Amino acid sequence: MIYTIGETVYDIIFENGNILAGKPGGSMLNASVTLGRMGYPVTFISELGNDDLGNLIHDFLGENNVVTDYMDRFDEGTTPVALAFLDRNKNARYSFLKHYPDKRLRQPFPKVNENDIVLFGSFFSLSQPVRMKVINFVKEAKSAGAMVVYDPNIRRPHQSELPALLPMIAENFSLADIVRASREDFETIYGKRNPEEAFEIVHKYSDAAVIFTRDDQPVALAAGNFRKEYYVPQVQVISTIGAGDTFNAAVAMSLTDLQMTSEKLRKASSGQWDEIIENGIRLSQQVCLTFDNYIGTEAGNV
Repeated sequence: MIYTIGETVYDIIFENGNILAGKPGGSMLNASVTLGRMGYPVTFISELGNDDLGNLIHDFLGENNVVTDYMDRFDEGTTPVALAFLDRNKNARYSFLKHYPDKRLRQPFPKVNENDIVLFGSFFSLSQPVRMKVINFVKEAKSAGAMVVYDPNIRRPHQSELPALLPMIAENFSLADIVRASREDFETIYGKRNPEEAFEIVHKYSDAAVIFTRDDQPVALAAGNFRKEYYVPQVQVISTIGAGDTFNAAVAMSLTDLQMTSEKLRKASSGQWDEIIENGIRLSQQVCLTFDNYIGTEAGNV
């Protein structure tokens, strides 16, 4: 089983002052939908308002084979909305409309088993109202022998909060078997753009494998003493929303297909890493060709 835990929002996408699309979003939701559409068993742990928008998103998840048994539906508050403004490079700047209840993530959490996979990250994993519940779930999963994949996914609006966030980000690194992070993450958090600098930072806290993505530049990998870069083909990008999330989903899919465990991951061959990274590049680029945040509904044939 693959478990994802993160926030749920409804994305309204703008370009040049015009609304282009509206889509259920949130980094772990996006990954979950790709996983569900590709036929992988995925459970999404999150929270939604008990309102019309929440019902729309909840139904959408079910239609895309995402298990929502561990979704908190709250009455005091509304389903969050994210306004995504695309720049000329098709990258998004966000403004969030959020009204949460005082008590959050009230639902029971699933029991994770050995060799299951847990994806977590973004600001949701650092937000004080939910931090302890998220991190305790990840710690229990880690103790049970699950594989943990962490995506920092930190953007510039949170830069002023970094002094308080840095210890939590370090703890998240320490729990991960794989860190999939972007150049924007490390530039925002640490002022670093070089993959070797990123590897050094993560490895202060963890022996996790690090996958460093950087738009259309080569993907850099550090796994133990193994280093490799992977060419990224050029495509006509429509939107980068969901690209990193789809890369995360592809990592989880590849780990499942390879029957990878934490122990096996430490000894993974070059060929196995090639499969993991090349699947991530291929699927994330497909998402960049549309305004969807996830692989299309024909994905089962991909």
